[in-house]
Amino acid sequence: MQRTSALFRLLGDSTRLRLLRVLAQDRFNVSELTGILGVAQSGVSRHVGMLRDAGLVTEEREGGFVYYRLAEEARVNGHAGLWPVLEGEFAASAEEQEVRRDEARLQEVLRLRKENFDTHGNTRQLVPGRSWAAWARALGHLLPPLDVADIGCGEGYLTIEAARWARTVVGIDRSEEVLERAKALATRRKISNVQWKKGDLGRLPLRDGSMDVALLSQALHHSTTPEEAVAEAVRILRPGGRILILDLRQHDQAWVRTRFGDQRLGFTDAELERLLHDADLDDVRVQVGARQTGDPFTVLIASGVK
Repeated sequence: MQRTSALFRLLGDSTRLRLLRVLAQDRFNVSELTGILGVAQSGVSRHVGMLRDAGLVTEEREGGFVYYRLAEEARVNGHAGLWPVLEGEFAASAEEQEVRRDEARLQEVLRLRKENFDTHGNTRQLVPGRSWAAWARALGHLLPPLDVADIGCGEGYLTIEAARWARTVVGIDRSEEVLERAKALATRRKISNVQWKKGDLGRLPLRDGSMDVALLSQALHHSTTPEEAVAEAVRILRPGGRILILDLRQHDQAWVRTRFGDQRLGFTDAELERLLHDADLDDVRVQVGARQTGDPFTVLIASGVK
């Protein structure tokens, strides 16, 4: 009875139940679990440790990482019938907001794994040197020298990637704090062809016709007036310049409004196409950039020429 009492006290915590639901689907490390649950890493480590000590979760070490998954014992004998009950509760709570948030973030983690060519133990998929980042940088070798504006650049990761092939890059963001982190990253990477400027999507600190590419990567859904943001991006382009948008297809994950400050829950393909046509752009194209089964977030790529 003492053991049973301790087990039910352990399960009397919603975070630990969320962890079990996630770990029943795949194995994850603490960093991934932190991103999925939105809980501090110290808290995740503590909860996972308690579940491991109770025999509900097992620990695996691989390639310098520690991964956790649901213990097979929990599935097979279910701790005297406990696991079937939990599975039923997990299924019944699938539409709860917190569970849907966890599931959306879980699918994003799996997408990132896929794009990083995680072999998931299948050695036949192991190709030394295969890399999306290397392929993206290789494409830069095919481009002429260009002047690029990274609008809503955030902490500058894409800005710095563009700087590898562009003549000059201007990273623009409305947050001084974020720009300071971007500057520090560029310094560490020894990038010298980037300028950092504070500015808003609707009012860019650049002259008319001064850029070849206006890049908005996951920035347009933060605008309350996306048509004005697109018009402002077009303003700074030279004739023949191109606007390039990476954004989310319309979704139903309302939690991103409070977590990330999103103003819109993505765009339909037709909305992006109309935004670019209304800005008098030619050669407008919209296509899927990234999509994974079960992931509520699909990335759209849209472009047009001034």
